[in-house]
Amino acid sequence: MSGHVDPDRVQFEAFKSLDRDQPIEMLNLVKFRDLAVYPKEHALAGAGLSGAEAYKRYGAETAPIIARLGASILWRGAFQTVLIGPEDEAWDEMFIARYPSTHAFLEMVTDPDYKQAVIHRQAAVETSRLIRCAPAEGGRTFG
Repeated sequence: MSGHVDPDRVQFEAFKSLDRDQPIEMLNLVKFRDLAVYPKEHALAGAGLSGAEAYKRYGAETAPIIARLGASILWRGAFQTVLIGPEDEAWDEMFIARYPSTHAFLEMVTDPDYKQAVIHRQAAVETSRLIRCAPAEGGRTFG
């Protein structure tokens, strides 16, 4: 279970091809590296940060950006066990982020400050899943 840190071109194009004018919710499943791996030229290269520590830096630096865009964290949970699915998929961070639109998400990922902050995420993450969802009403049944 490793290697999914950034979207590939095909995935990103599919994401952008969907309706951009509606709110979106992004399911985030994140597995950290034991030790963060920064680019050699980065000030934190060789600092010995854990993946979790690097990810906290990512969160702190992106917080003002997502607030400015009107995004928020709807739900956060702590992994316990897999009931259905691959047994080797254990996640260190799980949350759902809501963005007012795809435009807001795209503005975030192209923001110069975000581009500096995402280096911490790339250093921290061993693998992840980022799944775009359309918001839907909750209810009392599964169907």
